[in-house]
Order: sequence, then C-alpha cells, then structure tokens
Amino acid sequence: MVVDEAQAETCTPGLACLLIDREEAQRLAAMLKAIADPTRLQIFRIIERAPAGEACVCDLVACLGFRQPTVSHHLKTMTEAGLLNRERRGTWAWYSVNQEGLNKVRAILDPSVA
Repeated sequence: MVVDEAQAETCTPGLACLLIDREEAQRLAAMLKAIADPTRLQIFRIIERAPAGEACVCDLVACLGFRQPTVSHHLKTMTEAGLLNRERRGTWAWYSVNQEGLNKVRAILDPSVA
C-alpha cells in the first residue's frame, strides 16, 4: 500500500518515533547478535540453569562436546556483549549470567519489563 505525504501525517497519531537512540540501539543489537547463535544460546542456557548459577569452561566443553578454544570464543563474545560475567580462578575461567545484560534483552522483547 502506498501512502502519500498528506495521509502519512495522520496515519498513526501519537506515534513515538524514536524511543531508543541510535547508539543504544546499536548496543542492544550487538547483545542480540551475540546470543543469536545456536551454540551461544546453548551455552547461555547451561550457565543460566547451572545449580550454582555459574559454570567453568571445562564443564561447558564437556557438556557441548566442542574444543575449549571454540567454547572460549563464544564465551568471550557473550562477555564482551554484556551477557556474561567472567571470573578467573586458577587456570580456569568461570562464567555467570550478567543480570543487567539479561534484563536489557528481556526489555527488548517485552518493553513492559523495563
């Protein structure tokens, strides 16, 4: 359907055109992109549901059947996007869900959460 300019002005009265600024939209898109990978989604879910709320890289390697460098790459991507927290303990890194990042993703999907 093609709408001419005169009609466009009255199509949706009261429409809030920019609820999110461009920089914030880019940050949120990066978060969604980081979790929009099947392996990363699996990793995120494993960590989110871990009994202690965290998981070691070695545990994730065993669960997923991938090599450690592959799992570490995915973890780094999600950590940089603000979805995971990382804590070094000895030779291993432990990961937990970054609640602030998770809340941002939830707010994207359900604005009533924000």
